[in-house]
Amino acid sequence: TVDMKPGRPTGGPFRPIATNVPGTQICEYLPRLARMTDKLAIIRSMRTQSPDHPDGIYHMHTCYQMRERIPHPEIGAMIAKFVGNPDADLPSFVRMGPAGNGGAGFLGPRYEPFSVDRNGRLPYFTEPYVTPAARDRRGELLRFMEDGFAETHRGDPFASHRTAEERMWRMLRARSAFDISRDWPRAQERYGNNEFARGCFLASKLVEAGVPFVEVGQDNYDSHADNFTCHKANMAILDPAWSGLLADLQERGLLENTLVVWMGEVGRTPYINNRAGRDHFIRAWTIVLAGGGIRGGQVYGATDADGREVRDNPVSEGDLFATIYTALGIN
Repeated sequence: TVDMKPGRPTGGPFRPIATNVPGTQICEYLPRLARMTDKLAIIRSMRTQSPDHPDGIYHMHTCYQMRERIPHPEIGAMIAKFVGNPDADLPSFVRMGPAGNGGAGFLGPRYEPFSVDRNGRLPYFTEPYVTPAARDRRGELLRFMEDGFAETHRGDPFASHRTAEERMWRMLRARSAFDISRDWPRAQERYGNNEFARGCFLASKLVEAGVPFVEVGQDNYDSHADNFTCHKANMAILDPAWSGLLADLQERGLLENTLVVWMGEVGRTPYINNRAGRDHFIRAWTIVLAGGGIRGGQVYGATDADGREVRDNPVSEGDLFATIYTALGIN
């Protein structure tokens, strides 16, 4: 994608193209992003510790290894706590598609992710089926019953249940922020017409509405076989959606205060296996940041000629999380 090794045994069939940053090349199947590379900070020297999916997903979402047996909060929950507004009607941590496996951890239910479909559609149970006045009366009755029950039955589950209910009632008042049906036909030319594209467009709208953290998942990168077929298809989806998100945020004056993080849980091997695939690799891989005060048009760190080892400025999970939190003003 963005750390090409043309002409090397590990390089594969894809070719690099020039970008709008002199001396920086990325994959030929990311042409739109090549015209926006001046907004990217490409970290080519990730060296991480968790090589498989469950532990890698946990580690790259929490900054801690899963084996520590402590329910660490995901980065979305941390940002919801330290950047979010607890009184807002909209949730502070929105997830589209499967991703992290840590949740809010020890921060508690207030900071759990609010999950929607990969295409951004809300769960069926958010559809209004009574009038707002009737819903408010039902809420008052439920609070009355629960308050009486809690006087003689103490326990965290009751408080967690109440927290979830209160969040849902507030969210129902603001559910229109998730409705992009009117704008989506015009946005398709920029973003593409698929679930990931729709999720990225909705993310831009949610950020504009004040949601502090949005995660959008794109699957099918685990290409142990037929790697190049998979990745070419993935980049056809990724390129317009990612570049469209950056362009929209910039045009709305939001990119300077919005940090965009493109990452997975592991990298892929520089060597190509006997099924034309690439396997899991954590010794040298790439993550990209944009916006949020990060200086664009730069490449940080480097791998060796074949991409087998980090040559300059290795970056750990802790380094990455510290950078993200610093950019967002979190100690």
